Amino acid sequence: MAKKENKYKGYDITTQAIHTGTDYDEGTGAVRRPLHMANSYKLPDDLSQVNYSSTDLLMYSRNGNPNQHWLEEKVAALHDADDAIVLGSGVAALHALFWTLLKSGDRVIYPNVSYMAVYRMFHELFNRKFGVETIMVDMTDLDAVKQVITPGTRLVHIETPDNPTNGVTDIKAIAKIAHENGALLSVDNTFASPFNQKPLELGADFVVEALTKFINGHGDAQGGAIISNDLEAMDRIRYEAQVNVGSVISPFNAWQIFRGSVTFPLRMQRINESSQKIAEWLEQRENVTFVSYPGLPSNPGHELAKRQMKNGYGGVISFGVDTDDKTVERFCAALKVVTFAVSLGHDESLIFPQPSYDERINLYPEKFRKGFIRFSVGLEDPDDIIADLDQALKSVGL
Repeated sequence: MAKKENKYKGYDITTQAIHTGTDYDEGTGAVRRPLHMANSYKLPDDLSQVNYSSTDLLMYSRNGNPNQHWLEEKVAALHDADDAIVLGSGVAALHALFWTLLKSGDRVIYPNVSYMAVYRMFHELFNRKFGVETIMVDMTDLDAVKQVITPGTRLVHIETPDNPTNGVTDIKAIAKIAHENGALLSVDNTFASPFNQKPLELGADFVVEALTKFINGHGDAQGGAIISNDLEAMDRIRYEAQVNVGSVISPFNAWQIFRGSVTFPLRMQRINESSQKIAEWLEQRENVTFVSYPGLPSNPGHELAKRQMKNGYGGVISFGVDTDDKTVERFCAALKVVTFAVSLGHDESLIFPQPSYDERINLYPEKFRKGFIRFSVGLEDPDDIIADLDQALKSVGL
């Protein structure tokens, strides 16, 4: 595919979120993009030049659909990027990127703290099934990264802030280390979102966003995106992972996320402000053992976050309480405003305990190994959220 056109380049991200990918509907003049649920499309009369694995020509929904393409324009614009590929979920986007870039014998360096699917792909699947050498390291420790990277390493993958501990990794420094050794750098930007952080501007080659989370923001659609300025690599991802593996997004989910993304910058601004206030309150709350949030000076990555996160520090707070797993569960269940559920980035606040029996618990810093809770701040009034957290903690004796 060609470089995405961005008629609103140079405008504020709030303006781009509203206008990129949007146009009048040719058939009706409607000011909203229609939903096209078709599986197939009319072919040209002359088929001699048709490439049936192409994503340029609308012919079959696995090769792409209009709602997907319009959303790709918007996501690329949010990152000030040349291209974006939108797929069926954040994990589909991660897998598509790794599947396309890696082959047997390649070497990958990935974080010791990462999203579960990344951990599983590299700790269990890519190495065992395909013979990819996978090396886990603390990405917040640049010296540790330098010790394990070798010339010819194919890929370095990071996420920052990381899921679920909120550790902050230096994108620019890791990009330099990766490129000096001939490696590509991919960054999972889901916790930050493009409102707060644009990794391509800091040297990343590829960015992954779980559109399910903050960009959609309504908890009603799954999608993921790969963003890059490398148009040749992006076309290979489309060919290998979208068309020939089938990780395409449905038109309906693409339409829903397109709708949700319009208000993304405004929601993110509110979430940033509320999260900072709630994190500061939690840090002062008795019986809270720690609070990990990049906006707090106590966070080891705070100064770095100030440099690479432009508008705020995101909507996820990790914190701990001095109690056992069952009491943490009772605390979560006692909440009235905050919803006890997995995921993050919704309009409603979500809370999820990270139990002491998690298979990765010993990879986390020690303070995260007991009473650890991941909290995604929503759009409710922050004082209502604080009051709810307080009453639920008191209800279990904390």
